[in-house]
Amino acid sequence: MSTHVTTHRPARDDVTFGRDATPTRRGGRSWSLAGIGAGLAGFGILATTTAVNGVYDKDLAGHPQEIADKIAGQTGAMFAFHSIAVVGALLLIVFGVGLFHRLRAVAADSAAPLVALAGLVGTAVVVVMGSGLDTEFMMSLSQDDKSVDIYNAALYNHWIGTIPWVWVLAGLAGLATYVVSRRGGVPRWIGRAGLVLGGLTVLLGISPLEYMAGLTGALLVLVTGIGFTVGDKQYRL
Repeated sequence: MSTHVTTHRPARDDVTFGRDATPTRRGGRSWSLAGIGAGLAGFGILATTTAVNGVYDKDLAGHPQEIADKIAGQTGAMFAFHSIAVVGALLLIVFGVGLFHRLRAVAADSAAPLVALAGLVGTAVVVVMGSGLDTEFMMSLSQDDKSVDIYNAALYNHWIGTIPWVWVLAGLAGLATYVVSRRGGVPRWIGRAGLVLGGLTVLLGISPLEYMAGLTGALLVLVTGIGFTVGDKQYRL
């Protein structure tokens, strides 16, 4: 008579699925700190682009040369915007990858983690594109080398006053976090914040008020980053 012993080891023994899932895997908080940095950078983008306002000065409407002259005096804000935007985009990608792994740890069978990652990476791409014309204009305007047409200078002001504000895709990360939080593996308050701020960001992006998504999107990333940094003690990635 022989005795057979059968052992079973799941593919991943550090993950529990279901509504009452409690992640047990631990690690650092660098990715969530990156989210805090990205959120702050988002507000920096809004502040610095608002400071470049020649084309929005109603007193200069219809006077392209005066608009270009005013913008030329605001190149300091352009330099600051460029650096803040690129650093913020890089931090968004780090945050996105970390959030993807954090959500996947309790929802590997869901598309939500990938949606969150896609939303944040997509937002990073938009921010980089929004800063893509900076050197062409801020260098020429600061040196007054006449290589920039006055009408193009006005267009550039419109560009940085709109494109870097379109954070609609970041709203997907908030909604995805909410979906995963319903399983119990993410603090509920973080999920609810994602639902409110993420939903509002997506709705603003769909509406003609799409540039306001920059405000709610940056706030969403900041709040989510803070939440996973200080309010996710059961799990550290």
